[in-house]
Amino acid sequence: MKTDYLILGSGLSALVFGSLMAKAGKRVQVLEAHEYPGGFGHTFTMAKKYRFNAQLHYVWDCGEGHTVNRVLKKLNLDKDITFERYNPNGFDRMRMPGYSLDIPSKSEELIGRLSKLFPKDAARIRKFVNEVLRTSQGLKKLSPPIKPAELFKNFAEVFCAITYLKSTLQDVFDKFKLPQEAQTLLALQWPDFLLPPNQLSFYAWVILFTGYQEGAFYPTQHFEYVINSLVQIIEDNGGKFLPNLEVTNFMVTDRTVIGVQAIDRITHQTHEFTGETVICNIDPKKAAKMIGKENFSKKIRQKLNYEYSPSNFMAYCVVKDIDLRDYGFGKSNTFHTGHRDLNEAFAQMYEKNDFSNPSFAITTPTLLTQEHRDCPEDCQIIEFLTVAKYAYFKELRDSSRKAYNQKKEEILDSILDVVEKDYVPNLRKYIVFKITGSPTTNERFCWCPNGNSYGSSLTPKNMGIGRLNHQTSLKNFYFCNASSGYPGFAPTFWTGALLYQRLSGDVILGDG
Repeated sequence: MKTDYLILGSGLSALVFGSLMAKAGKRVQVLEAHEYPGGFGHTFTMAKKYRFNAQLHYVWDCGEGHTVNRVLKKLNLDKDITFERYNPNGFDRMRMPGYSLDIPSKSEELIGRLSKLFPKDAARIRKFVNEVLRTSQGLKKLSPPIKPAELFKNFAEVFCAITYLKSTLQDVFDKFKLPQEAQTLLALQWPDFLLPPNQLSFYAWVILFTGYQEGAFYPTQHFEYVINSLVQIIEDNGGKFLPNLEVTNFMVTDRTVIGVQAIDRITHQTHEFTGETVICNIDPKKAAKMIGKENFSKKIRQKLNYEYSPSNFMAYCVVKDIDLRDYGFGKSNTFHTGHRDLNEAFAQMYEKNDFSNPSFAITTPTLLTQEHRDCPEDCQIIEFLTVAKYAYFKELRDSSRKAYNQKKEEILDSILDVVEKDYVPNLRKYIVFKITGSPTTNERFCWCPNGNSYGSSLTPKNMGIGRLNHQTSLKNFYFCNASSGYPGFAPTFWTGALLYQRLSGDVILGDG
């Protein structure tokens, strides 16, 4: 039987779209190549007792009336799926030689802390932070669904935002002549983008930075519960989630996508699936190649010509007989760099594959919520993340598995050397389990081409008005993923909900 919505992939945006459509009474079928739903939101178990989330760490836009909350209310999940807020007085702890800055939720407090560190530059710092706030307001008004009346009403903020369409974060730092150390402290969130200031879109930085200022959160029952709850909505309303089915071919007739062929990764049998409408959560560039780019309009082909985001190195560690709270860890993330200049730090790691002086993020998920622990009671989880180049790791893995494993171990050792020196003395002796992931791990388990972490790279070129959206120029076929929306927990919620809104006419997001 042909389903109303055939959804290819079960990343977060697809699950949000599918659960909303299923709740609205539509027949929904979700195909997933992996054994777990969720894409980068999925959770995996190691050694039968340790559970880790694949890359997601903290989220925003989850407060009352915000995007995630609105969607959960629509699904009657807002009382069930709740969030723990990070420390508003310092949700991100920025650390570099000679300087430390805890990022607070209040912008006035941020100005005060930076001005105390750099008293001679206090006026410049205030002007920069105020410009960030103006740009943020303008970008909100420019987000779909756009209301022309709102654009005119907020003309100053909208004009301010448009001014920075092609700007990198570095461009704006330079414009306001911020001291180098202040730039580094403000941009130390870079692992959230996997780009340095001289490549990162100012828009992308503003959206995330101000989003977290309004509230940084972690799911009370971890990310797996969020993913499973969305799948449950689909199944409870007559839909199906079908794992281990890899799409191998699209069925296209007269520029209309009518279905797909998929191979069962366990039985190796090929099956055909059809739908009145096909929703593509597969990477758009990859899907377009399978369909044949010549089937798309020239305009869509241009939008499909995006660069993939860089990838990452991830280390998941479990510690025992130690309480990381005694060392300052808690409801916050820590970002460390040994470099004064993040552009140089990034180039050293990404271009030269040299991690001898690493810049990285630290997160401690077991300290963010006390519900449904992901490890035994006497243990805690600590995780580390930094950038890594896909081509380098793929070549290493393909040529020498031993050299590949040695490189991963070398990176973790460099990070642990820093952690033991600056944060937790003798941390290694408390580690009872560790596992590392590289860009090729991302590709294998999250089905992302080139191991990319965020779909299209968050550069000004990819963040501008030419960015891909849900439209494909083919009939009955829509994109719904990070590259056709924006990456991250809240933006993918928004992408799935916005597509539901467009196809159903049922308004959830209001002003956007």
